[in-house]
Amino acid sequence: MAEISLLITVLSCFTVSDLKEITPKEIDDLLANPGMGWQTFHRFADEDKALQGLPSTSAYFRFYWSEIEPIEGQIDFAKLDQLLERARKSGQKLAFRIMCAGTDNKYMYVPQWLKDKGCPGFEYKYQDSGPVHWVPDMDHQIFKEAHFRMIQELGKRYDGHSDVDLLDIGSVGLWGEWHMSGTGVEMPSLETRLAIIEEWCKAFPKTPKVMLIGDENGMIHATKKGCGWRADCLGDMGGFSKTWNHMDCFYPQQIAKTNSQDVWKSAPVAFESCWDMRKWKQEGWDIRYIYDYGLGYHVSYMNNKSAPIPDGTMQEVERFLRKIGYRIVLRQLKHNKTVKEGSALSISMIWENVGVAPPYRDYMLAFRLSNDKISHIIVDDTSIKGWLPGKIEINKSIKLPNNIKAGSYDLSIGIVDRNTEKPVIRLAIEGRADDGWYPISSFDVVSE
Repeated sequence: MAEISLLITVLSCFTVSDLKEITPKEIDDLLANPGMGWQTFHRFADEDKALQGLPSTSAYFRFYWSEIEPIEGQIDFAKLDQLLERARKSGQKLAFRIMCAGTDNKYMYVPQWLKDKGCPGFEYKYQDSGPVHWVPDMDHQIFKEAHFRMIQELGKRYDGHSDVDLLDIGSVGLWGEWHMSGTGVEMPSLETRLAIIEEWCKAFPKTPKVMLIGDENGMIHATKKGCGWRADCLGDMGGFSKTWNHMDCFYPQQIAKTNSQDVWKSAPVAFESCWDMRKWKQEGWDIRYIYDYGLGYHVSYMNNKSAPIPDGTMQEVERFLRKIGYRIVLRQLKHNKTVKEGSALSISMIWENVGVAPPYRDYMLAFRLSNDKISHIIVDDTSIKGWLPGKIEINKSIKLPNNIKAGSYDLSIGIVDRNTEKPVIRLAIEGRADDGWYPISSFDVVSE
């Protein structure tokens, strides 16, 4: 009833002769928008030849603990800061995961000082071949104290950082994937696993987070804490077994068991390709079906590991990128043609999110009133965070500032970062100016 009352109030400010109506033209361009889209992998958009011109606003990196804290208590912030700066220069933000176990030629992937302190651990060979590796006993207090401190220090420095895009909760299992398959090593206790998730969530409350889909209890806990989920084998339609695959035999069941069907409404879903698209084409798998499968789970991020996109498949990638995440269209805007000095400009808008997921950050609706003498930005209290797919009606009464005197003014619209008041979202409509604003209409201010 409150929304209906507001609509009546706003529309009552209009008369037929004073009403101006604008219907922007929708575009089908590929849009580079934050918090979604095609991720680069251990490289940045301006150096990733596999992109072939595709937009990317998220650069995904993984680090072993030994890489970022080689000396106890001395996290290599310079390394991380340089990557954040590099991401910014390429028009991206950094997504990352911390890992404690791997399978290449190293003996261990945690700092040497952790073992030297007396932390016990387990040796393993991956699939009974190759070199011997060592993983710490994560149930031991020495590990917990050291690892939790590292998590807390990362959070103090980087939670809410303008160049951090997404936290992929790792720490546990091979490559931080929450399993120790092929090693013979048991996973840490449930108590420890949940405590690790808890530490990441406490350290990064402002940052969007995803949890690997494989640990059922861990995923239940993480999603209750506001995390989204991530699955790293999109496209597996029989590459491991003729009778089992991730897409039919694991993902749907895991989503159901963890009651995560609606998590996408408040936190992101991320997929990584199984192998990469070259394998999909080689096997003759239906690439459109694979991407539609991801869209059906309301995916916001896709990581193809910066692998080449096979010939003849780019059109499917582009089709997918026009639907992934959020895609905001301004369908209609109505406002007064004239308004008196010191009064309010009534604006009625119909927006539509034609993507498959909402934005997950508090970017704000804003208006710019300008002419050749003055430019005034009004950041509204309307956030696009949580705009689900479908139409959104917004009705506003914008009080004119005292410095907006009699004259003609351009009305521009934008979705901005509240701290910088600069537009950060590309709308799926024509008319974007070089500064990111959308000059949408004009109106006159008259004196009393």
